[in-house]
Amino acid sequence: MDIRRQWIYFTIGGFGLGVLLRSFFDLGFTFTLFLVFMALAALCLCVVSRTAVAVFAALFLLGLALGVVRFDMVDLADGSPYLDAHIEKSVTLHAVVIDEPDERETNTKLVVRIKDAGNVPVDVKALVTTERYPRYSYGDTLTLVGKLTRPSPFLTDKGKVFDYRMYLKKEGIFYTMYNPTIDRIAVGGGNPVKRELFALKRKFLEQIGRVIEEPQVSLLGGLVVGAKRSLGEELLNDFRTTGIVHIVVLSGYNVTIVAEFIMRVLSFLPLILTWSLGVGSIILFALITGAGATIVRASIMAILVIIARATGRTYQITRALLLAGFVMVFYNPEILAFDSSFQLSFMATVGLIHLAPKLEQYFGWVPTRWQLREFATATISTQLFVLPLLLYKMGQLSIVALPVNLLVLPTVPITMLTGFLTGFVGFFNQILSLPLAYITDALLSYQLFVVEVFSKIPFASVSIETFPLRSEERRVGKECRSRWSPYH
Repeated sequence: MDIRRQWIYFTIGGFGLGVLLRSFFDLGFTFTLFLVFMALAALCLCVVSRTAVAVFAALFLLGLALGVVRFDMVDLADGSPYLDAHIEKSVTLHAVVIDEPDERETNTKLVVRIKDAGNVPVDVKALVTTERYPRYSYGDTLTLVGKLTRPSPFLTDKGKVFDYRMYLKKEGIFYTMYNPTIDRIAVGGGNPVKRELFALKRKFLEQIGRVIEEPQVSLLGGLVVGAKRSLGEELLNDFRTTGIVHIVVLSGYNVTIVAEFIMRVLSFLPLILTWSLGVGSIILFALITGAGATIVRASIMAILVIIARATGRTYQITRALLLAGFVMVFYNPEILAFDSSFQLSFMATVGLIHLAPKLEQYFGWVPTRWQLREFATATISTQLFVLPLLLYKMGQLSIVALPVNLLVLPTVPITMLTGFLTGFVGFFNQILSLPLAYITDALLSYQLFVVEVFSKIPFASVSIETFPLRSEERRVGKECRSRWSPYH
């Protein structure tokens, strides 16, 4: 075994296991010290015996210790002592909206950075749930008056414990407020570049909203610019039932589509220039959509898929994927166990890189026209790799996912193109954008029709009874069975 080629797998593997274990168990400083001594002992054994096994054991143990220590460092951040003294009490806060508002069917969620509480300076994030109207924007400075709470675990409809505290903590959010009294005292704060990008996105959506109706425009917003607009709980359930909910939000798939379309248009250029423009388009696209953490992770995964297809070097790309995952987890260790988006993107990317090329030889009967064979192999490979995680997280298996994806995915690229052109042309002349809007609306209506028809098929999806895997989860489940959460 070549140490130069294999050492990275053992080190990153140990680091990932250390982060994962520390995510659920407080191992303590003594255990970490024990791992370091074990690693040193393995290194000493390596010097004496000169065996590769000892080297790999030492690297694995050092990675394990590093993972535990890195999570401990992040876990030290846990809010503000002053705010903790006012939990479940009415407080007056001054805060700035630091992310794009997340508009739901019945409410809007705002991520804010609290600047002071009762004239006491603080610097911490909170999630505010408020009415849909009036609407707020990135950079708004607000006065919030209401009850401050700490997020806590709750039970989902399927009886699964959702660790809401860690779900928010991975984004640096430690507090919540539900329906506070809000007074907007200033606008135009925050990062000026990010503010202008969000403003451009909002104007784009307003423009296409003039020529395309709901729910088509909300679906298009998710496809083209990752807009956080509500499709309604019933329609979202239909998308989950049919196994195509990944197109509703901006994912690595959508990002890859943008880059591949640009590369096809520019295919007459030298190959290296074409692929470079594809990667560049992903970076630009991420910036336009606001460059949130989820978008950045999806963009990294999409870039790796494009590089894998361009070079054909599967194993080198696997190493790059592991390195990218290591960098993201090192930066924020909590995403490994508590960020479903990262987990699903990572597993789907592994499937696309390793399994999809191998499946193509078994799909000779699927026509290559409209990239049907590529969609079939990509869908099956990603579904197989993410299936165990989806069953554990959601407890839902879509039986109709393959036919629905084959019917819908070929229409997504042209929908994104005509949808983008509809908004772009509409900036100059709304009448000229109407032909494009009709085409876009027809494609979106077709996609919604397919989802609606297949979601009504009996046993379109099968619910797998989920069960807690950890004693801590059982305990939390018992505590919150009778508690209703407004954030659910």
